[in-house]
Amino acid sequence: MDNSLDSTGDSKLDQAVRQWLQYDRNPKTASMVKELVKDGATEALRKCFSSRMEFGTAGLRAAMGPGTSCMNDLTIIQTTQGFCCYLERSFENLKERGVVIGYDARAHPPSGGGSKRFANLAAAVFVSRGVPVHLFSDITPTPFVPFAVSHLGLCAGIMVTASHNPKQDNGYKVYWENGAQIVSPHDKGISKAIEENLKPWPESWNTEEVLKNPLMKDPYDDIHTQYFKAIQKHCHHRETNKSSEVKIVHTSVHGVGHAFVQSAFKAFDLHPPYAVEEQKDPDPEFPTVKYPNPEEGEGVLTLSFALADKEGASVVLANDPDADRLAMAEKQKNGQWRVFTGNELGALLGWWIFRCWKEHDSDDAAAVKNLYMLASTVSSKILRAIALKEGFHFEETLTGFKWMGNRAKDLLDQGKTVLFAFEEAIGYMCSPSVLDKDGVSAAAIAGEMTSYLATENISVSQQLTTIYEEYGYHLSKNSYFICHDQNVIRSLFERLRNSGGQKSSYPADCGRFPISAVRDLTTGYDSNQPDKKAVLPTSSSSQMITFSFSNGGVATMRTSGTEPKIKYYTELCAAPGNSDVTHLKKELDDLVDAIIENFFEPQKNKLQPKPE
Repeated sequence: MDNSLDSTGDSKLDQAVRQWLQYDRNPKTASMVKELVKDGATEALRKCFSSRMEFGTAGLRAAMGPGTSCMNDLTIIQTTQGFCCYLERSFENLKERGVVIGYDARAHPPSGGGSKRFANLAAAVFVSRGVPVHLFSDITPTPFVPFAVSHLGLCAGIMVTASHNPKQDNGYKVYWENGAQIVSPHDKGISKAIEENLKPWPESWNTEEVLKNPLMKDPYDDIHTQYFKAIQKHCHHRETNKSSEVKIVHTSVHGVGHAFVQSAFKAFDLHPPYAVEEQKDPDPEFPTVKYPNPEEGEGVLTLSFALADKEGASVVLANDPDADRLAMAEKQKNGQWRVFTGNELGALLGWWIFRCWKEHDSDDAAAVKNLYMLASTVSSKILRAIALKEGFHFEETLTGFKWMGNRAKDLLDQGKTVLFAFEEAIGYMCSPSVLDKDGVSAAAIAGEMTSYLATENISVSQQLTTIYEEYGYHLSKNSYFICHDQNVIRSLFERLRNSGGQKSSYPADCGRFPISAVRDLTTGYDSNQPDKKAVLPTSSSSQMITFSFSNGGVATMRTSGTEPKIKYYTELCAAPGNSDVTHLKKELDDLVDAIIENFFEPQKNKLQPKPE
């Protein structure tokens, strides 16, 4: 260590700290590290420096703070230098086309980090290499970045956000020139380039000068105008919207969504939704919620329900803090609120978007053969049932919108029409002008659907039942177990692959439920394929097995890429006409109990259930 700093007794750690202090020009993070050294806080230093944040297909996501394992000024500079070098190698015309950078409202005063600061640093890195940067002058929803990449024909986009993560986190999400999130091998290439460019370039810290540079452009007004123009193509009932009596409440959960959802409703001529006053302005502290994630359901929506009850509103819409996800709830006749699951809202939006297409665009009977809808493999199969009956195409992808966005682009390039894509984690792509989930356009489309149904005197819940009556009930039950021991996780999945002690032999049943097919996307096995090889891409670094059951049940068990969880997704797909919901629910509950008891073995494996 240098003369003013003590050694920790760990030469590798000393070296990492020394390099950090040599490179870091942020006085807050530098002094935090110096304090830890002075206090001899070796464990805390190890936590900050033991590893570098891994750059994956979702980019980066970690807590803000000092050191290589956190989001801070220096790691943002290093990441962007690597990304810039990778883009220089990938695009000869990078200096003509440039990149776009957006950011949310997150901030971390103790370390001086925050989304806007990180975005400015990323811009400084690109401009120092002569690359034009379209840097939004204010906070934007995540979907504006992929929209800008496509609309402006750029090489790449960066969105600085941690979406619905806890307040101390931030993230760095990357889009490729096709407007979709990156997929492998770009993540590996960028990762390698980051390691090769750790020393800050001379001008990488110059955030003041960069704003005056002629290579800097502000796309805010143009993208704002063009985005709301683009989503109006999906407004099909303008007159109904204008006269609608429906009252809707909207919350942006202390994130960026408020102004943009108001504008989206205006673009559809819908009456403005009532905004939850305590949550409408961006606040990086997220003071009214434990987790700023509308997927958590009622806890996040308490204030929305109170406002709706006061105003006599029947529907609540909620975005996550970067407004790329959407949740929806409706007041029932008994006064209780029903929060729709991601799968249920996927069924509703899929039904509605196809219905609008059929009503407005289907002059040609053959046109339906050109239509596609997509869903991730752990999401409900309801779109498959609708597609079978209506004659359009349905495709499954791996989990995550990076796969759906890239597949949608392939289909669009072949002249196909991609109407809709969704994942059960409340992500919806309702317009091909954004090849990622988009909670802003989805909110307006959900608003129009609600208005239309109200004129027919049908509630959203009643319409969902009608969809299930027509296309078959699809009941799902998803949850997870917490497990911090990788060896336990590995042996749990290996036991399923070597059933009865036989190698590469999967179980033939689970309790009283016979298994009809198995697909293992860790090994690439699929019993349904003639050559027994899975069609979807496989990844040996993560665990994922799907079991199909003779009773129409499907269950997927998978590990989480970002959390110590083993997740399960189960669904019972009934044939149209089988409407004994009580029986179907019991059948699904029994199936889930059997899977937990026979496949997870929570007592033996010491798994913690999802906290209620």
